[in-house]
Amino acid sequence: MNKNTVWAVLLIGAILVGFSMYNSKVAKEQQRVQFVQDSIARAQAIELMLSADPEGVLQDGGKTVQEEQVTAETKGTTAGTTGQRYTNTWLNRHHEGEEAFHVLENEKLRIVFSNLGGRPYSVQIKNFKTYAGDSLLFFEGPINKLELELFAGEQINTGNFFFDVQENQENNELLFRLYFDNASYIEYAYVLEEDSYLLNLSMNLIGMDRFIPRNVTQMDLNWNVHVRHLEKGFNNEKNYSTVAYKYPNTKDVEKLGMRKAEASQSVKTRVEWLAFQQQFFSAIFISDQSFNSGDMSFRFYAPDNPDSLLMDCRAFMQLPYQASPEQNIPLQFYFGPNGYYALKEYDRSFEQILPLGGFLISWINRFLIIPTFNLLNRFIGNFGLIILIMTLFIKLIVSPFTYKSHLSSAKMRVLKPEIDKINEKYPKKDDAMKKQQETMDLYKKTGVKMMGGCWPMFFQMPILFAMFRFFPGSIELRQQGFLWADDLSGYDSILDLPFNIPLYGDHISLFALLMAVSMFLYSKMNMKQQAGNQQMPGMQGMMLYFMPIMMLTVANNLSAALSYYYLLSNLTTMLQTWIFQKFFVNEEELYKKLKEKAAKAPATPKKSKFQKRLEEMQRQQQQQMKNKK
Repeated sequence: MNKNTVWAVLLIGAILVGFSMYNSKVAKEQQRVQFVQDSIARAQAIELMLSADPEGVLQDGGKTVQEEQVTAETKGTTAGTTGQRYTNTWLNRHHEGEEAFHVLENEKLRIVFSNLGGRPYSVQIKNFKTYAGDSLLFFEGPINKLELELFAGEQINTGNFFFDVQENQENNELLFRLYFDNASYIEYAYVLEEDSYLLNLSMNLIGMDRFIPRNVTQMDLNWNVHVRHLEKGFNNEKNYSTVAYKYPNTKDVEKLGMRKAEASQSVKTRVEWLAFQQQFFSAIFISDQSFNSGDMSFRFYAPDNPDSLLMDCRAFMQLPYQASPEQNIPLQFYFGPNGYYALKEYDRSFEQILPLGGFLISWINRFLIIPTFNLLNRFIGNFGLIILIMTLFIKLIVSPFTYKSHLSSAKMRVLKPEIDKINEKYPKKDDAMKKQQETMDLYKKTGVKMMGGCWPMFFQMPILFAMFRFFPGSIELRQQGFLWADDLSGYDSILDLPFNIPLYGDHISLFALLMAVSMFLYSKMNMKQQAGNQQMPGMQGMMLYFMPIMMLTVANNLSAALSYYYLLSNLTTMLQTWIFQKFFVNEEELYKKLKEKAAKAPATPKKSKFQKRLEEMQRQQQQQMKNKK
């Protein structure tokens, strides 16, 4: 890198830093201006109310509007809480009532709504059961909220009011209305389409321009869902649950992270949709006009919580508002399974929430693993058999590279006598460079490539990682049994322990145990096959003992399908190795061919760049030794 390039990089970095600081300053200034505008709007609204009520007396104990406003700000509370009285008599009527429930139902969903806040009270996803065999309620109870917060002469939280309800069973529609006078109201219009996981919500503000100051530009929408614990293993379910969101005009989806106890994110730009994502089911909130911004968070419950809850998900979103006699805000909810093709049908990038891995791993899952899996599932109902066929199919694809790897190992193995001669020729440590150079010359003459055995691993590792991502998140495997495993999507257990072993768990997974044993046997076989390879001998002990033990610890709590696949993969590779050795590679003939090739090769073969660098290092080492003398 020359001097001009260095200065160019530094200049670009300085520009980027300066631009970032400028944007931050502008954003803060805009927020300050908006805050001032909203404060002015509130003051103007209060002034209007005072002019309508010269005495400034409310219905609650004679407090003035100013006093009520000061009290709310001082105590840190908002108007509309229990016991609160409002200047608007219509709101006071809605503030008292009795909670009642209404139902919208189709072939896939049963949604119960409460007139308190006009919110979904519970969502049952039909045709699915929890691991315990109960109806699958994604969430249920009064702790779940959907609240609109706005300033309409006073601070209003719709979650504190009993809405008037109109039902239209013919159109599977519910209307919830919160009146401010006989012609002004906030309306939630819910429509559940037939045979769909989508719930349409139209938030209509009718005549509200008479109450909301004209310079108010947005409203707050609070969505809070306490997702229930639905699967076999709490920790495994937790590892694949999170909150995700998508920006408009992009296919990429952002996540708050997985395998965290809690996380939060503040988004200052527009958001098209956000998802409260459980391992196999999701609640997705969609805005066609996009949310202006929002704050999202989640936290997980303790595994032994008495209410059998998984996580508390929260989203505080900002909806755009424009003063007009009528304003309609179209919204949608998706309550349903995380099936790849089911989510993809909506053409909103919902399928991007699935934990399919990064670019390469995700590409393998989307265009190889998932299509193959679903094709086999059309004709085969046994998922254990499907995984076996997929394993054989993948091994068949990479078999040419596996054969080359085996052949490369065989070449190095038969050349071991020649390598031993070189080692005897240079026994001293000072001659290590010469020994290495002559060994490389031998490989060069015989056509042996030292890295030839790495190609199968190069092609198989992405597939192994793809399977690691695919099986735990595949809803097709959910509650599907095979052999002793009652649910391939969770861990299998042949013995539940009365205590918990750190990092291992409180049970013994037989598939994980068999996988670890097969890994040990394969490593032992592979070490024999690599007998002539002197590269990194210190790695042999780790591969033989440490890796199987580590994988046993990790896989004990993972999907049984994943451990089963790794077991099949190891057994198939061992079988391939035996077949290659028995029927395709004759080491005596191979040794003769290598010697003939070495005899025909030039006495001084063309040196590679690596060899040249090696010789240069040797010369420098020899010169340093001379200088010391």
